[in-house]
Amino acid sequence: MTRRKFSREFKIEAVKLVTERGVSVAQACRDLELAESVLRRWMREAAEAPASSFPGNGQQRAKLAEIAALKKEVAKLKAERDILKKAAAFFAREAT
Repeated sequence: MTRRKFSREFKIEAVKLVTERGVSVAQACRDLELAESVLRRWMREAAEAPASSFPGNGQQRAKLAEIAALKKEVAKLKAERDILKKAAAFFAREAT
């Protein structure tokens, strides 16, 4: 069984179906053939950040982008630390 993918527009319209048109969540899920938990998650995401909800493939939310940048910086700092450790050990051996 393959995982279904929904476009941003579909998700927005599904949320509007419940929030603006007054259709119950259960009825909307039956009509759209969705699990109720999926539609409720979409509604929660749309309520938290309407402009940045449902970013799509290749687009990260601000928090995820920040985490990725911080991970990259940590990797760079670890590499610099390792180079300094090796240099200190090299000069310590040479001094004796």
